Amino acid sequence: MENKLEVVTCHAEEASCRKSHHSEKVKKDLSNRLNRIEGQIRGIKGMIEKDVYCDDVITQLSATQSALNSVAKILLEGHLKGCVVDRLSEGDEEVLDELLVTIQKLMKK
Repeated sequence: MENKLEVVTCHAEEASCRKSHHSEKVKKDLSNRLNRIEGQIRGIKGMIEKDVYCDDVITQLSATQSALNSVAKILLEGHLKGCVVDRLSEGDEEVLDELLVTIQKLMKK
């Protein structure tokens, strides 16, 4: 990956209260990436409204999906290095089942 992540830690006092704690640098990076993706989506919408050639729209959709996958990889890496490691060290092996479900969701795409 192009950016080295700082280790992210998550705390799971209660399942409904779980939060991740990303550094400001990681949050800024993710926010910038999502802003670019948001712009890509607006651009694709405009292409469709202007009847742009289908193959060109599909190419832009593919690029946008790739950008979303990149965000997911960054989040997954932080989750593994922080949340999963922390919960395992606390004896919470349920996090492994949760992780498998998350990976299955990512692989459906």
